[in-house]
Amino acid sequence: MQSKSARFYTILSIGAALLTIALKGGAYFLTGSVGLLSDAAESVVNLVAAIIATWAVTYAAKPPDEEHAFGHYKAEYFSSGVEGALILVAAVSIAIAAWERLQHPQPLEQLSLGLGLSLIATVINGLLALAMLRASKRLRSITLRADAHHLLTDVWTSVGVVLGLILVPMTGWLLLDPIIALIVAANIIWTGFRLLRETGLGLLDTAMPIAERQIVTDVLAGYDSQTIQFHALRTRVAGSRRFVSLHVLVPGSWTVKQGHDLCEEVELELGRSLPGTYVFTHLEPIEDPLSWQDQQLDRDLPMG
Repeated sequence: MQSKSARFYTILSIGAALLTIALKGGAYFLTGSVGLLSDAAESVVNLVAAIIATWAVTYAAKPPDEEHAFGHYKAEYFSSGVEGALILVAAVSIAIAAWERLQHPQPLEQLSLGLGLSLIATVINGLLALAMLRASKRLRSITLRADAHHLLTDVWTSVGVVLGLILVPMTGWLLLDPIIALIVAANIIWTGFRLLRETGLGLLDTAMPIAERQIVTDVLAGYDSQTIQFHALRTRVAGSRRFVSLHVLVPGSWTVKQGHDLCEEVELELGRSLPGTYVFTHLEPIEDPLSWQDQQLDRDLPMG
């Protein structure tokens, strides 16, 4: 599936969500377990999130236009933000149901068949999550990464629910079922807050990760000399795209073509080192004091 697009995986996620809702919903109706109900509720969130993710990656893939000259890549942050909010809503619903069951414990029925259905759904989510996680790294998609981490959270909570419910008939402790559901809700809340934080950082034009900024620095170091220098380096990330801007200082005696050729070479080298990066250069004469005044911006703004 190396050549598949982000949209392919989100559509696949919709199909998987529908299937797991049926399986986990069936498990809940068979057993009456509020723990399995919490698991099924998270699958409903998965479905809504997958639908929104499909819209987001489709819109983000649109080419730049007159109104969005830098592209539509930030649309992916809307998906991860909505998914984070939906996760929190689901967690609250699960916690309310678990609290009611904690007050009024009920015996569980047809536990073996219910747990079997839940395990099948867990395997489906696990395989899809691993595939989406690999694809998110290849495509640099925050939408796929958010969906993958959400599914992995679903997998681990499902495993916890199943293991806990196995202990219910062994111990006869009916309160274990709602307690497990409350633990699941707490774990889901943590995932939701993480997604919302990542969304906020993206919308605030956060700089590229340190490792990627180091690659930029290393590339520029290969050109740095007494006659060629760089400053006012800034970076930001928008969805699957990176943006780098910098000032290139060269001798004032150079021709326009010499300066242009150097800027083109630097832009191409950075693009090769960090695929999916847009590079903007500004050429300045190295002898002109005005060229160095904008270094003050480097003190006022965090270096990219």
